[in-house]
Amino acid sequence: MQIAGNKALWNEVKDYFFITLGLMLYAFGWTVFLLPYEIVTGGVTGIAAIIFYATRLPIEYSYFTINAVLLIIALKILGWRFMMKTIYAIFMISILLWVAQMIVIQPDGTFKQVLGPGQDFMSLIIGCTMTGMSLAIVFLHNGSTGGTDIVAAVVNKFYNLSLGQVLIFVDILIIGSCIPIFGDWRKIVFGLCTMVIENFVLDYVMNARRESVQFMIFSKKYQEIANAIGTQMNHGVTILDGHGWYTGQKRKVLCILAKKRESVQIFRLIKTIDPNAFVSQSSVIGVYGEGFDEMKVKVKEKKMKIVFATNNLNKLMEVRKILGNSFEVLSLKDINCNDDIPEKGQTLEDNAKIKAEYIYKKYHINCFADDTGLEVEALGGAPGVYSARYASMGIDHAQSHDSGANMARLLRELKDKDNRKARFRTVIALIIDGKIRTFEGIVNGKIIHECRGGEGFGYDPIFMPDGYDKTFAELGYNIKNTISHRARATKKLAEFLK
Repeated sequence: MQIAGNKALWNEVKDYFFITLGLMLYAFGWTVFLLPYEIVTGGVTGIAAIIFYATRLPIEYSYFTINAVLLIIALKILGWRFMMKTIYAIFMISILLWVAQMIVIQPDGTFKQVLGPGQDFMSLIIGCTMTGMSLAIVFLHNGSTGGTDIVAAVVNKFYNLSLGQVLIFVDILIIGSCIPIFGDWRKIVFGLCTMVIENFVLDYVMNARRESVQFMIFSKKYQEIANAIGTQMNHGVTILDGHGWYTGQKRKVLCILAKKRESVQIFRLIKTIDPNAFVSQSSVIGVYGEGFDEMKVKVKEKKMKIVFATNNLNKLMEVRKILGNSFEVLSLKDINCNDDIPEKGQTLEDNAKIKAEYIYKKYHINCFADDTGLEVEALGGAPGVYSARYASMGIDHAQSHDSGANMARLLRELKDKDNRKARFRTVIALIIDGKIRTFEGIVNGKIIHECRGGEGFGYDPIFMPDGYDKTFAELGYNIKNTISHRARATKKLAEFLK
């Protein structure tokens, strides 16, 4: 633990050392080679200049405001570590630029042109080479010089675009928008040149540091070489089976992906163990994964498919709305199941499990089923598990699902009763990889004396939930789907699935 802590501290100190070194190079290149020749550049300074010429707002105000906003973005997206280094860089570069200007400024208040008058373009090349190298040094050690560098770092975090590419795009917008303000086309052209050279150098230095190579090693001492590279360099090695065309013999081939800077050490190890080894080295465009670059591409999230064991379109629509876009909910029709699954259970839990188990055993797909009952207190919990066929109860072989007839019978049986308390209860049985779980949702309310409302289904026109003066059928699906028994059970199901 102590060693890991010391290593982390050393890495942090090393980062700040190289960031400071990069900032010193940046201040030197800018002050000595760019500023004396009044060369236009992009970045936040360019934006601040545009605001100044358009509104006369002092540059320092807009410059500070823009950097403050960008620092907030850096905090939220790139984290405290990045932000602290960015704040450090902004203060350091301000001090270094001030110090550098004090050194090169002449008694008459002008800057000394080191390369002499008329050497604008040569000075531009040297200065931008320095600033490009300095930016690469800062970026490679998890830092930033602030301004548009933050924009580039944010984009680079999520997309496979180089920092130079992003900065070029941003600077083109900034420098291009200066055309009607500066009016000097020569300065605009020079500004575009600074952008290209600086960002070319930035990408070149960073890519050279990250450039990767592939080794193919043919040797009888492949095991010794693999052990040496694995232990001494802490590097992964893949052993492939090879077959010689000429000799007809089988051979082992080592495949190694490494940073280009590790090449000399790998060659040295190979030669030490087997000077006669046959080695092929080739450059690779990119290596992504552990120890190398991160794959910065967006992958479309694959929705989980799950079957809801019903062909009731009203229930299906309700559940799909509650589960949202995270799941692809299929009906029995979607899996070509036309079976009439018998509901012979004595409880809602039994019926939900019977339907779910039937689908899982026959189709081998994750699924869930529900059973819902209206439980009226004055009727001892009836119709309960028989809610869907309440009107046909007591009639042999009758399986009617006529909701109108069901409501008519219930209202007749409650005609002379003062206690109208009732509750809807839904039980969902879920089967995932053969394991079953149940989720319950309950909403309390009462049975009114007549049907009201045009939305909903089942007993919705005569059920008024507690806290409302309208029935489910009057409240509509949007409200019902937030408070109903099925909504509450389905939300528990969704929380478990997620």
